[in-house]
Amino acid sequence: MLGTFQHSCLRIEVEATQGQIQTSLMQPGQFCRWLWPQRFSQGLPNELHSGLSFNSYLGPVEVHHQIKEVTDHSLHMVLSGGIDGFHEWYWGDQWVQSGLEGVSALPLNLGQTLVMLRLRQHLEKPSP
Repeated sequence: MLGTFQHSCLRIEVEATQGQIQTSLMQPGQFCRWLWPQRFSQGLPNELHSGLSFNSYLGPVEVHHQIKEVTDHSLHMVLSGGIDGFHEWYWGDQWVQSGLEGVSALPLNLGQTLVMLRLRQHLEKPSP
């Protein structure tokens, strides 16, 4: 893998419950909306689960995701392809944390910051 080793951990406060955050992170129908323009494999289940593998695409860059563990308050994934490493999510009432570590030519901290801002915007917008 070409690139540099990078590590980033971000935690933000959001006006959302643990359940709302969990839904936004665990249901492809939700995260496909707020992670746009990132695209995902077709045929994802209604909710992520341990053992699931899928791909995401940001332009020409493909990242393979292997879900290792899912709980009511966390999601752990091993990444390969455009990022060789792992991504961990933790959440509770009014907070969410993302830890990303790996080798990549992509600017992981910048991407992670944008993802967290998009998630906050998604969670705090009024429901229709």
